[in-house]
Amino acid sequence: MKKQSFQEKTTERLQSELNTIKAVTGLLIGVLIVLFAVTIYGLLAKEDNSSFIALIAVGISCAGILPLQFSNMKKIKSELSRRAEDS
Repeated sequence: MKKQSFQEKTTERLQSELNTIKAVTGLLIGVLIVLFAVTIYGLLAKEDNSSFIALIAVGISCAGILPLQFSNMKKIKSELSRRAEDS
């Protein structure tokens, strides 16, 4: 399936994608905050730290998705503002 560029999509479609990306990113940030809080608590309070060290690795790897999401949001916003200026 060919991936459409932002210029080929309708304004409504871009607006919908932007809202979806914002919601998913917000949810991911919330889950990562909870994960890091639980992990830090576990590292400080528990004797066996091996599972909490693994959770830190999971959290850091999932946090790597955030810059991609922010980049996509920035591209969509710039395309929407370009279309608003053209109108």
